[in-house]
Amino acid sequence: MNNQLYIQEIQALFEDIQKSKIFEDQKTMTDAVPLFPISEINEKYENEKKAEGFDLKGFVLSNFDFLGTKISIHREKQLPIKEHIEKLWDELTRTAYEAKGTLLKLPKPYIVPGGRFNEFFYWDSYFIMLGLQVSGRVEMMESIVENCSYLIQTVGFVPNASRTHFLSRSQPPYFSLMLDLLFETTGNKEIYTQYHDTLEKEYAFWMDGEEGLEKDSSSKRVIKTKEGDILNRYYDAENTPRPESYMIDVEDSENASGEEFYRNIRSGCESGWDFSSRWFADGETIQTIETLNLSEVDLNCLLWHLEKTLVKSSGLQGLSEKESYFTLRAENRKQAIGTYFWDGYIYKDYHTKKYTTTASEHIGTLYPLFLGLASEEQAEIIAKTITEKFLYQGGLVTTTKKTIQQWDFPNAWAPYQWLGFQGMKKYGFDELAEKIKNNWCANVERVYDNTGKLMEKYNALDTETVAGGGEYPNQDGFGWTNGVYLKLKQN
Repeated sequence: MNNQLYIQEIQALFEDIQKSKIFEDQKTMTDAVPLFPISEINEKYENEKKAEGFDLKGFVLSNFDFLGTKISIHREKQLPIKEHIEKLWDELTRTAYEAKGTLLKLPKPYIVPGGRFNEFFYWDSYFIMLGLQVSGRVEMMESIVENCSYLIQTVGFVPNASRTHFLSRSQPPYFSLMLDLLFETTGNKEIYTQYHDTLEKEYAFWMDGEEGLEKDSSSKRVIKTKEGDILNRYYDAENTPRPESYMIDVEDSENASGEEFYRNIRSGCESGWDFSSRWFADGETIQTIETLNLSEVDLNCLLWHLEKTLVKSSGLQGLSEKESYFTLRAENRKQAIGTYFWDGYIYKDYHTKKYTTTASEHIGTLYPLFLGLASEEQAEIIAKTITEKFLYQGGLVTTTKKTIQQWDFPNAWAPYQWLGFQGMKKYGFDELAEKIKNNWCANVERVYDNTGKLMEKYNALDTETVAGGGEYPNQDGFGWTNGVYLKLKQN
C-alpha cells in the first residue's frame, strides 16, 4: 500500500465507525490493519450495512486486525526502576520494514513511546535517545537518526509520527540536536557531513513559503513580521478533523469562534503540545484555538540550532558560501528571538495579529537557556521566574494556568525537566538544576513504587495523584520518561 491514506479509501466506513464511537479510543481504528483488499471491504460494507440487525463493530472486527494497537507492560514481580527501564527498551522496540495499514515503512528498528502510541514519534525520540545513551545502546541511537533521515529524504520532513495520516505535519525539529547527541556519544564528527543534505532538506521544509512573502503576512510555517523579520510557526497542511480524534474534533468545532478550526487544532499537534491554554485566544477553551496566529519561542530556538548546525556541517566541508549564508540566518534569528519573544521576566510566544507577546506563561521559556541564547541577565531573571511560578514538589509544570488540558498546570512532562536541568546548569544555577532533577525524579520513583509503571506525564503539585487531563488517559511505557529519568540520574 502506498502513502495514500487507506482511511481516505474507506472514508464512509471510517466516518461511520468514528461517529458510532464503538471504540473507546478513536486512535484504535486509525491503527487497524485491513485483512482484505480495501475495495472488497468497501463492497461488503455497502452490501451488508442495510441488512436488519447489522452489527458494525462485528463487521469491523472481522475485517481488520487490531493486534498491536496498544502496548501493555506486565511484570510478575516489580524490578528496581533502572532494571525495569532496561527491559522496557527491548519491549518498546519495533520494526516496520514494510508499510502496513497506516504504518509507514522505516529502514531501521526504533523505540515507541508505549501505551496507545505504537509507532515512531519525532520529538519523543530525542528524549528516548538520552536514555539509550546512558544504557550504552548506541546502535539504536544511530537507527533513530537514520530513520529520521530516511523520512526527511523520502517525505521531505519527519512526520509527527510514522503513520500516513501524519503526512501533513511534523513535530518540534530535533534532528540537529539528535546529531549533537550522537556526536557526544561517538566522537564521530563525520555525522554532520554525512547528514548535511538531510539537515538542508529539513530546513527547506520549515522555510517553505518564505520566498516572495510580503511584510506582515504568513505562508505555511513562515511568518514575515511587519518589520520584515522572518519567524516560524507550527502549521498543518490539512484543514479537516484529525482521523485519530475524529469525533472529538467534530464536536469541538461546533462552537468554534475562529476560522480554520481544524487546521489550528492540527497545528497545535505539530508543536507536541496537544493541547494547552497556550493556544487559546481566551486562555480557557479549545474552541478559541488560534495556533496559526502565533510564532512560538521553542520552534524558533530549535530552528536557530538547525541553522547553527548547518553552519557547522557546511564549514566541515569547506562550503564557504553556505557557511556564510547560514551564519547570517542564525544571527538574524537570534536577534529576532530577543526582539519578539522576551517579555521582561519570561519568554513568551509572539502574536502576529496583535504585534505583541501572548498572555500565556509557559515552560517554553526554557529553550533560550537550554540552547545558550539568553544573556546572563535574562537567565538570572528566568531562574527566578521558574522558581516562583513553575517549580513544584513533583517537578516543573508546563503552564501557570489550570485547565482540563494535559499540557497545562499541574502536569509535569519529562522533556522540560531535562531542558530545565540543562538550562540552569549552563548558566551556573546548579542548586536550582538539582532541585528540578530531584523533585521530578522523586515523583517518578514514587509513582513507580506505587504502580510499577513509568507514566507519560506526572502531577507536579499533588504528588499523591497520577496526572490527568487531555483527550486520553495517562499512558504507561513511557519512552521519554525512561530516557530523561536515566539521563538525570546519571548527572
